[in-house]
Amino acid sequence: MSDPVTRAAELLRGHRESIDRLDAILVYTLGERFKHTQEVGRLKAEHGLPPADPAREAQQIERLERLAREADLDPEFARKFLNFIIGEVIRHHQQQQQE
Repeated sequence: MSDPVTRAAELLRGHRESIDRLDAILVYTLGERFKHTQEVGRLKAEHGLPPADPAREAQQIERLERLAREADLDPEFARKFLNFIIGEVIRHHQQQQQE
């Protein structure tokens, strides 16, 4: 039987390994998401559509806040996170329209 400090170190290592795997999943998921938003930006630029869609953004924020509550995640954090992503997407769309 291991001592409490050794056991705590093992548990800590296990949690950190899980965090590292989840971080990788997040990064690859964001990469996949941005591939789709780049295509949306291309379509918007080709058809003269505005880079931002406030109605869609509001729906997505509401949806993400609901999902966050279901996942026991702070909805305010989820809203801030999505707002950051939306800002990046709009910036990319604006760049595509200037090309």
